[in-house]
Amino acid sequence: MSDPGFEKIQRSDKRLFGPRKLLLCGFAAEAQPKFKSLLEVLGIVELPLIWILQEQSADPINVLVDLPDGWGATQSSTLPRAIIVSRISENELHQLMTGCRRAGMKQALWAALTPTSIQWPLQELLAALSAEHRAMSARKPPAPDPPPSEAD
Repeated sequence: MSDPGFEKIQRSDKRLFGPRKLLLCGFAAEAQPKFKSLLEVLGIVELPLIWILQEQSADPINVLVDLPDGWGATQSSTLPRAIIVSRISENELHQLMTGCRRAGMKQALWAALTPTSIQWPLQELLAALSAEHRAMSARKPPAPDPPPSEAD
């Protein structure tokens, strides 16, 4: 697996690589309707959703992205929570990320499908995203200590 590097997502109507779909990992069955409702509230419609299951973790992304809309719905996934976006606009991605954060959704790993990542097995992409998340978290400065109280 090669490191393709990362590109900053701009704010534009430019569409990202791949077929228009979301690959969703790590969602419990009861969380799926809530996510679909959030998409409706955000006005992101006619977007096929593929709910990826644990037993598909060794499958390459190009196989998973070809699954039909609704695949895996109503089944819980124990994979790490991740949202892999494909062929949505950069503006839709920003809107979706903001909407998920404001809705208090469990934190997810995010990836935009690329010509390189579409060839990777899902488990390798999830491992790379997890490593990136850990590295980014380690770079954040620690929260300041609270001021001492009079009891200290």
